[in-house]
Amino acid sequence: MDIWVLLFGIAVGVGLVLAFNFQQRRVRENFFAQKELQVEHLLKAAEEKAAVVAREVELKVQAERLRVQEEVENKFREQDRELDRQKRRMDKREEQLDRKFDHLDQRESEQERRRAQMEEEKKQMDLAALKLQETILEAQKRLESIARLSEEEAKRQLMASLEEGARRESARLFKQLEEEVKERASQTAQEVICTAIQRHASEFVAEKTVTVVPLPSEEMKGRIIGREGRNIRALEAATGCDLIIDDTPEAVVISGFNPVRRLVARLALEELISDGRIHPARIEAVVKKAAKTIDQEIREAGKRAIFDVGLAEVSPEIVRLLGTLKFRTSYTQNVLAHSVDVAFFAGIMAEELGLDGNMARRCGLLHDIGKAVDHEIQGSHAVIGGQFAKKYKEHPIVVNAIWSHHFDIEPISVYGPLTNAADALSAARPGARRENVETYIKRLESLEQIANQFEGVEKSFAIQAGRELRVMVGYERVQDEGAMMLARDIAQKVESELTYPGQIRVTVIREMRVTEIAH
Repeated sequence: MDIWVLLFGIAVGVGLVLAFNFQQRRVRENFFAQKELQVEHLLKAAEEKAAVVAREVELKVQAERLRVQEEVENKFREQDRELDRQKRRMDKREEQLDRKFDHLDQRESEQERRRAQMEEEKKQMDLAALKLQETILEAQKRLESIARLSEEEAKRQLMASLEEGARRESARLFKQLEEEVKERASQTAQEVICTAIQRHASEFVAEKTVTVVPLPSEEMKGRIIGREGRNIRALEAATGCDLIIDDTPEAVVISGFNPVRRLVARLALEELISDGRIHPARIEAVVKKAAKTIDQEIREAGKRAIFDVGLAEVSPEIVRLLGTLKFRTSYTQNVLAHSVDVAFFAGIMAEELGLDGNMARRCGLLHDIGKAVDHEIQGSHAVIGGQFAKKYKEHPIVVNAIWSHHFDIEPISVYGPLTNAADALSAARPGARRENVETYIKRLESLEQIANQFEGVEKSFAIQAGRELRVMVGYERVQDEGAMMLARDIAQKVESELTYPGQIRVTVIREMRVTEIAH
């Protein structure tokens, strides 16, 4: 019984297992069937999408093909239009060339006609010349018969007459040259006088020889004057300048022709005013201190000028003389700045000529050291400067260049004339030396008026600060030889009627303008 139960249980278990396996197989078959259906659907969808994409690509390719085709067609059309334009332009040029060839043919025929006409005129002129020669011979014979003189005797009389005319002309020229020499001598004398005035100023330059010192109050004027004027007398004695205390509110005027002393007086007075202690002993000490300060400033200015120019081995005395030039002026031009300019100009010109630039700069910087001394020393500043340079062992070429830069003596080297040229260049630059604006404008107007007075002048222009006069003349009214004579006549009239520094160049321009119209 138990065995049957066991077998039944085993049979039931086997049946259950078989049933379960059967069921699992069916489930798997259903699953695979569903998956196959999904795969089929996906493949179908993919095929449809690929077909759509292929269609889109085909459409894009067709669109791109159409665009490229359109661009090519547009390019061809543009090339066709450009070819048409070029063809029209070539046709137009060809037509213009045809017209020019016709014009040239006409001109050639006209020239042939003129050539024939000129040959005919030449023949007529030759005939006229022959007739004139015959007439001259006949007139000469008649003159000989009338005057009862042979040809040789007439020549002798003519030569005598020409000789007399030449004597008169030479006398006139000699007188003219004499007058020019006198005029130049007068001008040189005026320059010498001006130089003397610059070295020894007088009252007419008072506006440049005074310094105004402001005061904190009117009470300070009484302290500066002191009891019975002892303070102001001590100041004037110590500084060598005059102190003017008048009704000018809160100001004291320092008057003196020596700019160094005037500056010492100003520094001393400013220190005394700021300190408040004003008495003779204090005044003397402050003036000495101010003098030392100015002396140091002078030496620094000299060293700075030497450094700027690039010189070496300069005597301390020469350095001090150079620094003193900072407080000297010539025609309102600072002499130290002028000397530095001359040094640079001389060095540049020397190097351009293949000379020693350092030697030229040394000559240019030291050429005016004679102006650093007071007027008590006799002689021109060039002579005084040469003597100082020789005293302080400068090179003989430098000494001679200083001494001869105004041709007081003959130069022994090219550096003398070179220094003179640099000196003139620095002084003659527009703006270097002050000139009244009204006088300057009047001089320019006078130059143009003088040029406009001559016959044939159309326009005139004073340029380069009045150092050149450009004159425009009519081409038909003035010939080439006449232009040369006109320039000389204008220059002579300018010399005789105007007073001016340096020189004025007169340039006559005779311009021919030819215009031709291209159709």
